[in-house]
Amino acid sequence: LLYTFTPIKTRNMNYHFIAIGGAAMHNLAIALHLKGHQVTGSDDEVFEPSKSRLNKYGLLPNTFGWQPEVITNDIDAIILGMHARQDNPELSKAKELGIPIFSYPEFIYEQSKDKIRIVIGGSHGKTTITAMILHVMNKLGIETDYMVGSKLEGFEVMVKLTENAKYIVLEGDEYLSSPLDLRPKFHLYKPNIALLSGIAWDHINVFPTFKIYKEQFSIFIDLIEANGSLIYYKKDVILKDMTLEARDDIKLVDYDLPEYRIDENTNKTVVNYGGDAYEMAVFGKHNLSNLEGAKSVCQQIGIDAAAFYEAISSFTGASNRLETIGQNANTTVFKDFAHSPSKLKATTMAVKDQFAKRQLVACMELHTFSSLNAEFLEEYKGAMDKADTAIVYYNLQTIKHKKLAEISVDQVKNAFDNNNLEVFTDSSALLERLYGESWEARNLLLMSSGNFDGIDYKELVEKILT
Repeated sequence: LLYTFTPIKTRNMNYHFIAIGGAAMHNLAIALHLKGHQVTGSDDEVFEPSKSRLNKYGLLPNTFGWQPEVITNDIDAIILGMHARQDNPELSKAKELGIPIFSYPEFIYEQSKDKIRIVIGGSHGKTTITAMILHVMNKLGIETDYMVGSKLEGFEVMVKLTENAKYIVLEGDEYLSSPLDLRPKFHLYKPNIALLSGIAWDHINVFPTFKIYKEQFSIFIDLIEANGSLIYYKKDVILKDMTLEARDDIKLVDYDLPEYRIDENTNKTVVNYGGDAYEMAVFGKHNLSNLEGAKSVCQQIGIDAAAFYEAISSFTGASNRLETIGQNANTTVFKDFAHSPSKLKATTMAVKDQFAKRQLVACMELHTFSSLNAEFLEEYKGAMDKADTAIVYYNLQTIKHKKLAEISVDQVKNAFDNNNLEVFTDSSALLERLYGESWEARNLLLMSSGNFDGIDYKELVEKILT
C-alpha cells in the first residue's frame, strides 16, 4: 500500500510528519531535526510531554489542525502516524502529488537497512529490555542507533539515527504501523538478532482472538534474517512451542533467571555470577528475567557477561516502568505503566516479594481498549492477588468515549476474582481512600497507562509520605 522510497543520504531532506504529536512520532521528528534535516509537522492536538519537547526544538505546529496547503512538491517524504485517519486531508494531498509516504516503522527500517538490527519483542518487558541493552552499550562506549518507547536517563531523545553506527536497537511493538499499513510494527524491522520476552494476549481491538495475536509472533520469527538469532524466555510455554517451528538457519538461544538473592537489610537484589556479587538497582523476577534477556543479546555482539553485570548494576529502570516516585524510611511509592493482566501480576509480585516485611497497596486503572472490554476483563483473574490491598479504578466516561459497552463494579470484582478488591469510578473518592490509609510499613504501587484522570502524582506522594 505504501510507496517505495530510499532516502538519499548525501543531502538533507525535507520531511513532513502527519500526527507529529505521538510519543514515537515526535521523537523521530526531533531525531531527524538533530541530524540536520528540514522537519515540519501537523496534528489536531498535542499533549505533554510531546508539546514542550517539540516546542524546544522549534517543531511544534503554529496552529493545530490539518492544512493540506502545506503539502507541496518541496517535501521529500511524508511520515504518517497511527493517530491520523485514512481520509486525512494532508494525506490525500500527499497521495495526489505522489509524495512518498512512510509509516513510522517502515521509515525506521529504510534508515537501518545496512545495520545489524536488534529487535526486542514480546507482550511485556520490551521497553525495559531495550533500555537495559542501551544502558550497557552506552556504558561500554559502543555506538548504536536506537528506538525505544520511553524516556531514558542519559538519552536526549527516544530515537537516534546516524550514518556510522554498526548497530540499531529497536523496541518491536506488535501494534499496527499506520492507517495505510495494518501490519504490526515489528513485522517491518527484519531483525538480525531478535528477542521475545513472552506472549500474553493484548490489543483485543486489533487482535480479537488469542490465536490471531499469537500468529503475529510466528510471522515475526519467520522474518528474522538468514543466519540470524532468536533469544527467548524459556519458561514461556507458548513461546517455546513456537521456536520448534523456527527455520533451521535461525540460531535459538534461551534464557531464564540469574542466580540472585534479596538482602533483607537493604531491600536490594544481588546477582551472583562467576564468584562475584553485583548489587542491582532494579528488582523483581520479571525485571531479572528481562536482565538475563538483555545479557543474552549483548553476548551475541561480543559483550562479556561480567562486563554486562558490572554495567547494568547502575541501571535504574525506564521511565514509568516500576519507577520510584517517592519514599521515606517506612514507605515507597511506585508508578508503573502496567495495565495488561500479565504485567499487573508480575509488577505486583515484584514489589511484594522485594518488600516482604511491608504491606502492599496496589492500585490500577482500567484505561486501555482491551482492559475496558467486558470480554477481555475475564483475563484479569487473580492478577492482583499478591497485594494486601487491591484497588481498581476506571472512568465511565472513558468507556463511552471508546464506544464500549458499560461494565459494572460487580463485573470488575467478579473478573478479578478477589473478594477483597475495592473498585472506584470517581478519582476524588479514590484519592480520599488513599489519603485515609495508614502508611506505616506500607508501599503504594500505582499502575496505569493513563494517569487516573489527572491525579497529581507529586501532591499524592507528598501527602502520603508526610
